[in-house]
Amino acid sequence: MQIFERITSGALFVTLVLAGGAPAGAFDGESVAQEGQSPLAVFRSGFSAYERGEKEEAVEAYRYAAENGQVGARWKLGRMYAEGDGVTRNDYEAFRFFSEVARQDVPPGSHEESYVSDALVAIAGYLRTGIPDAPVTANPAAAREYYMRAAATYRNPNAQFELGQMFLQGEGGARNVQQAARWLQLAAEKGHAGAQATLGNLLFHSGHVVRGLALMTTALERASPSDTGWIRTMQEEAFALVGESDRRTAIALAEDYLTNGIE
Repeated sequence: MQIFERITSGALFVTLVLAGGAPAGAFDGESVAQEGQSPLAVFRSGFSAYERGEKEEAVEAYRYAAENGQVGARWKLGRMYAEGDGVTRNDYEAFRFFSEVARQDVPPGSHEESYVSDALVAIAGYLRTGIPDAPVTANPAAAREYYMRAAATYRNPNAQFELGQMFLQGEGGARNVQQAARWLQLAAEKGHAGAQATLGNLLFHSGHVVRGLALMTTALERASPSDTGWIRTMQEEAFALVGESDRRTAIALAEDYLTNGIE
């Protein structure tokens, strides 16, 4: 699964951008400088242009804001290059912008926290596999460190899930099932379907049959279309191995999880 498919960048972006008007017409960086507009104001202007579908103007505004230290603009440019949104897709350019964001010393609770948290997850994804035809080679150990920063400092559920996977598979370092379960549990409690399914499968094969089935069933109900296939296969294979009593109990527990959450 690609890391970007599990991050709702649009919702994150709208949440972090403060409301602000934007002038119509092409962006003129020199005029902006003469008028004394702040990088944040230009960032808002770029967002308004983006919402109007004027992505070329938006990119110019974001670049100006990014060059003048606006963290959100750097993050948005990283997203656009990562997804080929309004620009030609270029993972190395995305990596560079995300790296600039990740270098910021942003404390938890800051309004820029989500930018940095998301950038750390994106960088980890690139380091995990490397970027073809670019000076970014696969480095799973470094990827694990970036996921750890996002998971521990900012409690990012995507990072917690990926970190759990890496500990479970021994990717980028020693295999540690207890650490894997810990990070998967934290992400599962936040509603991360992939973490719920993976933790459920781990528990099922560790003898905790009912809870494992319940977690996989909960995950299937919450999964995005991109995750439904593998979660359904995992859940159905597990259900086929147990009796009717365990199935009924697991379904009842899953209903409780869906209503009251996972602890």
